[in-house]
Amino acid sequence: MAAERLSSHEHEIIPIGIKRGQVFGQEILPIREFPSLNDIDTITMYIGPRHQEEYISYLLSLKPKRIIFNPGTENQEFMDQAKAEGIEVVEGCTLVMLQTGMF
Repeated sequence: MAAERLSSHEHEIIPIGIKRGQVFGQEILPIREFPSLNDIDTITMYIGPRHQEEYISYLLSLKPKRIIFNPGTENQEFMDQAKAEGIEVVEGCTLVMLQTGMF
């Protein structure tokens, strides 16, 4: 749903995840392979805290401008590390943010 709404608001999406498959017509890149990406504006988290640990360094290395921690993905340690690296941290729902024009 987020991929569809992001696309309908003309935001480019690059789906990365633990599970393989497709999202809104795009192949999900396997996060376990740490795909090389550039110019990332926003990471919107849908991976829960107990599965984030092994990916925190990778996600921070992408140097996004912000990370949105959707409900249930909040992780204070990860958020603190992101803030320390100058990354904006948002605790919110991507879908609500898009709907209200706050994205």
